[in-house]
Amino acid sequence: MKIGMIISRIGGEDGVALESEKWVEVLQRMGHRVFIAAGSFEGDVSVKKEYRNKIKSLSFGNGVNEKQRKKIFSSSKINPHEIIKDIEKQKEEILKDLYKWTKEKNIERLILENTNALPVHLPLAKAIKELIEKTKIKTIAHNHDFYWERNGKYKSPHKEINDLIKSLFPLRLPQVKQVVINSFSKEKLKNNFGLESFYIPNVMDFEKSFGNRTGKSKKLMKKIGLKKEDISLFQITRIIKRKNIETAIKLIKEIDDERVKLVITGSSSDDPKKEYYNQLKKMVKNLKLEKRVLFKGNIFFKRGFFIKTPYFNLLRKRETYNSFDAYSCADACTYFSEYEGFGNAFVEALVAKKPIFVNNYKPVFWPDIGSKGFKIVMLKNNKLTKKAVKEIEKTIYNKDLLRKIGEYNFRLGKKHFSYDVLEKKLKKII
Repeated sequence: MKIGMIISRIGGEDGVALESEKWVEVLQRMGHRVFIAAGSFEGDVSVKKEYRNKIKSLSFGNGVNEKQRKKIFSSSKINPHEIIKDIEKQKEEILKDLYKWTKEKNIERLILENTNALPVHLPLAKAIKELIEKTKIKTIAHNHDFYWERNGKYKSPHKEINDLIKSLFPLRLPQVKQVVINSFSKEKLKNNFGLESFYIPNVMDFEKSFGNRTGKSKKLMKKIGLKKEDISLFQITRIIKRKNIETAIKLIKEIDDERVKLVITGSSSDDPKKEYYNQLKKMVKNLKLEKRVLFKGNIFFKRGFFIKTPYFNLLRKRETYNSFDAYSCADACTYFSEYEGFGNAFVEALVAKKPIFVNNYKPVFWPDIGSKGFKIVMLKNNKLTKKAVKEIEKTIYNKDLLRKIGEYNFRLGKKHFSYDVLEKKLKKII
């Protein structure tokens, strides 16, 4: 079957992009041909070039969407009718491009990646609704997070804008099957909209080696500044406020041992004006932890992407690193988020066989992940108790226990969050 995936950006580090790529891999494994229409391809994607279509207007950083987005949700001074007029104009351009794409590729099924779940691109969401109404293509809406989960961030001072959002999010058409990544969203769709949905968790390929130590790992540890005797805790996430990285920093302060280091691998590119990043840097300085909390996002490159572009040909001899390499150097991982749609970093730690210390993040962790029996140290509401610190210390100072926990969690993770699980679920809805 020819399947078309519509996404604003793919190939990057955010959860939507990462999980979309996994769907592509499994769908191809099932024998389908997957065509991708994206606003930007931020790195290598596992489809042939002829199956990729870059349509710049799909990017949520494009055109009127980028210029007006903040005003739409924060300013009472804008003219909502003018905004809606601009949205309509851009929608027509997008609709034309997507319609042409579906016809040229003879698309038989559509997969929407969060396009009508979070209102970051209103023209695109409206174009997609009209595209489906026009073509009658059977569609799967793969919803990662919804606007009502963001504490009013996507509530406009203008009734006209709010009414538009309500008409597009979620997408309520007879041709559309809803997929959610957690049971909380499944319940909300049913209770608030009368919509049935399929729960498909985020997954990893447990058959592929991930996070194993190699000769490259030793080079990376030296580059980071880690010594052989050090105990390394890795925070392998983007630097954004909801990740609560300050809790991991406090943990390092509580563990009075110069050998215990925290390595933060993520980028701050999604942190507005780097405010949160600067707060963390200031916190580290005030706690005198500069030698134990290491910000190393600058040396991690997504899949070596940069050396594959002509401009960076001179860097071919330069070693580049990605999340695989980060996990290979970690003794354990920290993940004290306050909110996640699912939590890719948790599943990555499972497949890398690394113990992970987590917060009971809302609304997902306990009902969909933690309750399955993983061996973890879990904080509640990010309260770093003496008991929790003691349990963490007990784990990280015992190499045999680190290994046993990693192996146990790997086996349990494979049962619940593998590609085989995803394939079985996709067969029911494609």
